[in-house]
Formats: sequence, C-alpha cells, structure tokens
Amino acid sequence: MAASNSILGKGRQSGQMNVSFHTLHSAAVLQQTTKCTGCGPGYKSPLDAMKGPREEIVYLPCIYRNTGIQKPDYLATVDVDPKSPTYCQVIHRLPMPNLNDELHHSGWNACSSCFGDSSKKRNRLILPSLISSRVYIVDTGTDPRAPQMHKIVEPTDIFWKTGLANPHTTHCLGNGQIMISSIGDPSGNGKGGFILLDGKTFEVVGNWELPGEAAPFGYDFWYQPRHNVMMSTEWGAPKALAYGFNLEHVKEGLYGSKIHVWDWTTHKRLQSLDLGEEGAIPLEIRFLHDPAATEGYVGCALQGTVFRFYRTPKGEWAAEKVINVPSKKVEGWALPVMPSLITDILISLDDRFLYFSNWLHGDIRQYDITNRRNPRLAGQLFLGGSILNDGPVKVLEDPENQSQPPPRTIKGKRIPGSPQMLQLSLDGKRLYVTTSLYSGWDKQFYPEMIKEGSVMMQIDVNTANGGLKVNENFLVDFGKEPNGPALAHELRYPGGDCTSDIWL
Repeated sequence: MAASNSILGKGRQSGQMNVSFHTLHSAAVLQQTTKCTGCGPGYKSPLDAMKGPREEIVYLPCIYRNTGIQKPDYLATVDVDPKSPTYCQVIHRLPMPNLNDELHHSGWNACSSCFGDSSKKRNRLILPSLISSRVYIVDTGTDPRAPQMHKIVEPTDIFWKTGLANPHTTHCLGNGQIMISSIGDPSGNGKGGFILLDGKTFEVVGNWELPGEAAPFGYDFWYQPRHNVMMSTEWGAPKALAYGFNLEHVKEGLYGSKIHVWDWTTHKRLQSLDLGEEGAIPLEIRFLHDPAATEGYVGCALQGTVFRFYRTPKGEWAAEKVINVPSKKVEGWALPVMPSLITDILISLDDRFLYFSNWLHGDIRQYDITNRRNPRLAGQLFLGGSILNDGPVKVLEDPENQSQPPPRTIKGKRIPGSPQMLQLSLDGKRLYVTTSLYSGWDKQFYPEMIKEGSVMMQIDVNTANGGLKVNENFLVDFGKEPNGPALAHELRYPGGDCTSDIWL
C-alpha cells in the first residue's frame, strides 16, 4: 500500500489528484499481492498477527510530573517472558533529558500498514509529551532490551510549523510518514489537528489537515484508507485538564463530545457526529481490525458509555450507543453520583471481544461483540477503584446491584489506584493493565497512587467462552523504582499490538 498512500499523502500539497482513490487502492493491493510475500513490518492480516510470537518485553512510559519528584519521565522496558530470570522486572530505563514532559501514548515509525514495503522496519518508538509538546524518537531496533534516544523534536518546531501543541496519539502511515494527533494549540486552547513527521528524518513536515479544518478538540484517531476515511475523537482544552478535572469546565464547553469524520484523500473534515451528553468526552476510538469492516467503537468517559460508529447505506457515518455502565449514587465522595469513567478500550485482533476499563468504579469488562449492535458482557474483574468496601465511599444506589468489591492484593501488595491502560497479547489470551491515567487526574482522584506508584498487572483471558482472571504471580510495582514511585502508562510490544497496528 506504500505506493498509493505516498500519492495520497502528497495530493493535498500538490493541489492535484489525477487518479481516483479506488484506482490507487486496487493497484496497490495488486502490487502487494504480486511483489511482496510479507517482508515488511507487522503482519499480513489481523488473523496472521494472532499467530505471532508471544511477547517477551514491553515498553511503557513512566511519569514523574505532579508526583513531587523532580526527575525526568522515562521509558521502562519490562521483561514479560515467564522463562526469563528477570521475569516481571524493569530491565532498562531510558530517562528523558527534560523535566515535566508528561509522556503519554506512544506509537511506531512503521507498522502493518507498511507490510508490503520491505524497506520499512519497526525500529523507532515515537514518544509524544502531552504537556511539554516534545516528541522523542527512541531507537528500539539496535538493542530492543535497552532502547536509546535517537532524536528529539522540540516544541518550537511543532508550534511554528503546525500551530498545534499537546501531541497525543501516534500512527504510522503506509507512505512512510508518521502522524500524531494534537489536543491543543500553543496557548492551551483546544485544537484537534494532526502533525506529520518525515519517517526517515523525523523532521516536522507540517499539518495533515487542510488550513482551517482542525476540529475544536482532539485526542485519538484511526484511519482506514480502504474506505477513504479517518475518525478522530475529543478530550478537552489542555488549559482545562492540565492539573485536574473540574465539572464546571464541561458546562463551560471546554470538553468535547464529538467524533469527527475525515476524508482520507482530501484531508477535509466531512462530518462531526455529536454524541450528546451521553457521549461526553469520547476518548479511545477503534475500528474493527478487519480492514473490510465499516464500523468500530469509541469509549466515552463522562457517562460511562460505548458508542458504535458505522457507515450508513447512504455512505455517511452515524453512531449509536450500545453499552452503558450506569453511575452509582454514593456518599463520601466528591460528588453524589460517581460515573464509571471509561478510559481505555481495545478490540481483540479477531474482532470478537471488546475490553474497557472503568477507572473510577475499578473494574475491567470484557464484551462479546459478535453481535456488533448488542455487545454481551462476558467477563468482569475489579482491581481497585473508588468504591472498595473498606474505603470512605458508600454506594447508596447501584442500578447493577453489585456489592462493593474488596481491595485487591497481588503478591502481597494492595493495588493502589484503578485499572486504566490496557494492552492485549496478539493471541488474545493475556491482558496487561496499568493504573495511571494522567498525572493531574491521578493526583486528584487517587492521591495514594502518587505516593505509592502505579502497578502493572496481567489478566488471563478465557478466549473460548469469555472470562477474566488475575495472574496472581505477575506484578510490576513502580512504587519501588530507583528514583521513587512512578506513574506507568501505556504499553507497547516491539512486534506490534492491537492498538497500534492498522491493516490496509
């Protein structure tokens, strides 16, 4: 697909589009099937990826901002190979050269979208900083177990060349470029645009979106060239969320509630699907992995809902609510009603199961999405949270009639905080979990996690009938780090995973 995306990527800048998207797609698919047998990065298909090797190490950013520890954030490498003598240990730490970056979500320089291009390698991890707006390029190819710094993209380059700031989600493109979504502008206002980096030099190329087409807010995105579409979501204005959450900011319009639909060829924003109050703060968005599919899901934090988005028979896009985790009436908390706060979602590579975390209630849920419009709860597991039965919060009314869960202890440690970031093994049998959301919100909602550090856990998944079970022998305690307790966030495997790989 490299040839077609290269032309698509240059189309806006040249101002001409001499060949139709469908012609380009057909030619690229033919080229890929006749000239390549799978020598580029990633896997030929999602189902092929499920047969890939078991993960042996994972990378995850660890944050010190808002913890009171004046040390730089760092990239941790964790050994997850049960046969290794260093199993369940941090085996390497790569500190950033600056303070208060707030490393957040990472991505790759190349993934399965470049599968047909033998010149591409997945050997650079892209690490955007949510607050400082730096982007670190990390060399994971020379020594995967001990990554080293390759290049730093300074904030001024991003500010001056794109007018964007606060980079969030990274995806590689089939044309070799790298695209990073933004959530703001250099003044801290909301601005949902997209930063393009050159895939070889990692210099800032410019904006992906057309002038004036940026969305009011930004956060996550997922593209699907086969359907000539990209979808993006909204968090809020950086100046509103930087140091904590204030419900008044929602009322003031400083948080988003829309999915934006973009034309992948022309880079125009075609639709903005307003999910309303029930869909406030739509965060992670996931297409089904099958590139022929024209639907997916988005988790909406504020009201604990999941919406399904889909293409209509008329060719437009629409969304419908398919899951609702009801809020609980409580006492002893900041508000009289506690939402579940869905923060991270992902889909298994066979498009059978949807997983998400409820960061306030404290549980992870697994849904069978074989019936796309009617997901069925297949597994649930509490791993901390704000409604523990020995805590200060008392649940007065729960529409689901669930008892308040006991605290969770793994390997002798009581789990602080609540399950947040998720990553699923390629075969779908292991779900890795970390507990930090974002340092400013961690400090507000789980101050004990600031003192104790976050943790990384592993959940065994029943892929036959559904079900989740804690691996009692797995725990990485980031409260014991050399420079003090750290906040560990999103997980990445060197060989790719179900939230960074896109198939064309």
